[in-house]
Amino acid sequence: MDSGIGLLAAAAAVRRLRPDADLVLSSDPGSMPWGPRTPEDVTRRALAVAQAAAAHRPDALIVACNTASVHALPTLRAELEPGLPVIGTVPAIKPAAAGGGPFAIWATPATTGSPYQRGLINDFARAVDVTEVPCPGLADAVEHADEQAIDRAVAAAAALTPPDVTDVVLGCTHYELVAERIRAAVERDRPGRAPLVLHGSADAVAAQALRRVGAAPAPAAEPTGALTVLLAGHAAELPVPALAYAEGLLLKAVSPAV
Repeated sequence: MDSGIGLLAAAAAVRRLRPDADLVLSSDPGSMPWGPRTPEDVTRRALAVAQAAAAHRPDALIVACNTASVHALPTLRAELEPGLPVIGTVPAIKPAAAGGGPFAIWATPATTGSPYQRGLINDFARAVDVTEVPCPGLADAVEHADEQAIDRAVAAAAALTPPDVTDVVLGCTHYELVAERIRAAVERDRPGRAPLVLHGSADAVAAQALRRVGAAPAPAAEPTGALTVLLAGHAAELPVPALAYAEGLLLKAVSPAV
């Protein structure tokens, strides 16, 4: 679940690990972006999206949204667990800090500087130089596959990213869909340095979901699992902008569930 197509990265990661898994993608793109909303509003909307997914009786629910994980995870777990394991998305600050070099965290303006993100920095990166980079408009641009708006938002965030960073944490699931564009923009301003390391959350979240349900990875096979898409609780096709990304095309490779 997510506000919009940011869930594609985690869903595609699950698909790669378990091509036979049936996937339910639940979102409410008409209400995004969630970042500027109050915590109470985010929680209410996230719960509605989660309940729509839960009605399909999945084995686990991935909250593939940093904003929803920040504000709504306790409520989602109180409502749905233990019957439905709920896996949140945490920015990959810990593995980025393990590298020892200075790094940046790209996130929505609401998440940047939030007590939640500052708490993660304090817990895992106190000994490392960390730059928090707000990325206004980037998630919305990715949601609509607006190429020019993506370029503008990425360029603006890259200009705020110190040239000596070794790593960048992608603190919004939407950003993982344009990871290589982010890499290119940051590396353009740091010629001669080692390749930039990007840290997303999708692979770790997918692996954790499989662990929670006791399912071993079984990759290297053609996808056979069904795909169900829910938009504001109603059955739908994958939104057209989703097909602008490799992750959306991977998921589209299987016919929608009936």
